[in-house]
Amino acid sequence: MPSFDISSEVDMVALKNAVDVAGRQVGNRYDFKGTSAKIELNEKDKTITIFGDSEFQLGQVKDILFPEMEKKDRESTKRLDAGDIQSISGNKAKQVLKVKSGIESELAKNIVKLIKESKLKVQASIQGDAVRVTGAKRDLLQETIALVKKSITDYPLQYGNFRD
Repeated sequence: MPSFDISSEVDMVALKNAVDVAGRQVGNRYDFKGTSAKIELNEKDKTITIFGDSEFQLGQVKDILFPEMEKKDRESTKRLDAGDIQSISGNKAKQVLKVKSGIESELAKNIVKLIKESKLKVQASIQGDAVRVTGAKRDLLQETIALVKKSITDYPLQYGNFRD
C-alpha cells in the first residue's frame, strides 16, 4: 500500500542563516546606528528575540527579518507565534517570536477530518506530530496532497516519506 506523511519541520539551518543575514542588515542600516536594535536566535528553545528602542523599531526589524526568512524557507513566517511586546530598562522594547515545529493535535485532527469528508479512498492516521496517509493507488495520494494543499493555507506543511 503506497503511503506518505504530512509533516511540518523547521529547517533550522535556513532559519539561522536568515536571522544572521537580517542581523547584519540591521547592524549596517544607518537609521539603526546607536540603537539597541538586534535579532537573536535561540536554537535550543526555538525562539527568535527582537530588540529595539520602540514598538515602531521592532516593526522595522520584523520588516527586515520576515522577507529574509521567506527567501530561505517558503512560508516560514506562518509558523511564528508572536509574543507580547515587553518594555525593558526604560524605553527599550523586546518581542519573542516562538517557532512552532510539527503539526499540533488540533490541526492534525482537522487534516484527518478533511480527508475523511473528501470521500477519497485513503486512510489518514495521526502518528505523533505527523499525519500518515495510505491508499491503494498513487493517484489517490496525489489527489489527497492537492486537496490538503488547497484547503490548509495558514500553516506550512511538507509532504514526504513517500513509499510505494
